[in-house]
Amino acid sequence: MAQDKLDLLASLIDEARAQGADAADAVLFEGRSQQISVRLGEVEDVERSEAQDLGLRVFVGQSQAIVSSTDFTRSSLSVLVERAVAMARVAPADPYCGLADAGLLARAPFPDYDLYDPTPISAEDLKARAFAAEAAALAIPGVSNSEGAGASAGSSSVTLVASNGFAGHYRGSSHSISVSVLAGDGTGMERDYDFSSARHLGDLESPDTVGRRAGEQTVRRLNPRKIKTGQMPLLFDPRVSRTLLGHLAGAVNGQAIARGTSFLKDRMGQSIFASGIRVLDNATLKRGLSSRPFDGEGLTTNPLALIEDGVLKSWVLDTASAKQLGLHSTGHARRGASGPPGPGLTNLYMEAGQATPAELMSDIKSGFYITELIGMGVNGVTGDYSRGAAGFWIENGVITHPVSEVTIAGNLITMFKTLIPANDLQFRYGTDAPTLRIDGMMVAGS
Repeated sequence: MAQDKLDLLASLIDEARAQGADAADAVLFEGRSQQISVRLGEVEDVERSEAQDLGLRVFVGQSQAIVSSTDFTRSSLSVLVERAVAMARVAPADPYCGLADAGLLARAPFPDYDLYDPTPISAEDLKARAFAAEAAALAIPGVSNSEGAGASAGSSSVTLVASNGFAGHYRGSSHSISVSVLAGDGTGMERDYDFSSARHLGDLESPDTVGRRAGEQTVRRLNPRKIKTGQMPLLFDPRVSRTLLGHLAGAVNGQAIARGTSFLKDRMGQSIFASGIRVLDNATLKRGLSSRPFDGEGLTTNPLALIEDGVLKSWVLDTASAKQLGLHSTGHARRGASGPPGPGLTNLYMEAGQATPAELMSDIKSGFYITELIGMGVNGVTGDYSRGAAGFWIENGVITHPVSEVTIAGNLITMFKTLIPANDLQFRYGTDAPTLRIDGMMVAGS
């Protein structure tokens, strides 16, 4: 079946070349998924979907056009090719568009990162998992209601062919469980959640574990207090510390650098973090949630150190952004069926530090442990940072009571430079960081 997909895309490229295109590539995305949602022991929703989307990109000189379709009949695809070439003839010139350098392309056989689990999953399996996760959460003393639980499973495939000689296909699978519950009553209710996701069913946490953790985390948040405004040390739980890496990802994106809209645009080769800190993007992790054997332009994917010993070492580039900056692609092109490739990350993470989270907070007399962030008050041009937050008060090195209705503020340049990672890195999200400590941030409370 993979060969059929490759042959289909190759035929479209041949047809586009025959109609006058100088170059072309085509991509095919296919996916199947099923999901069941339950609440209070009753099934609320059952979903099953199957989708396929094909995109054709053609080049005439320095102009490009992209046309997509979900109709794979021969007549429809012929019209697709005809329209794409006609659009490219009248499109404005773009000196940076084009296919990737043939010398950088990934070559078959592609590495196997064990992304696909063939285990058959039934709707009954998913329902049982969702019920079990919710029941485990509701069994925690203090949990008073449920917002629901869900379980899902799916598979997907990517096929890419280009006139520069690339042809590749890979597939992956996904499994997940999630649950969200409430504790308390009236105006004193609190909400929290937990989840697990994995490529292989065998790597998924048990429904009981996910549900129990969701319930315990929710009950911990009951009876929050406000805190006084001031500067203090903060600890970011891994659930939220990863968002700081998300801001780093936006700042090193080649498109932002080419536009001059990143607060890191003039800092290549400089110390951004403390010495010893390393941040990597690695598409080659076995069973990684975002792993892949080639990028959206057919280039080889390799681990990329964005930060090495605290120093900024690389931008994240696709072919177009690399041309704008006079560099080479880092193999980080991402794309959909209806748009051109753009730079994007895969499995992004900060390596673990040496101290445990308890050791990081042991000398804090008064501080704030953050488990939830609210809002998107981050300026990617200046690095100014301001977000709502909730979590727990730290007193004399120990977490004491829950805290809510707080705003934290700082600047990412200072925050990056002073943060300290703990040793509790886990790969749960696709963008992951351990617990992080940052001193001297402003906290606005009561």
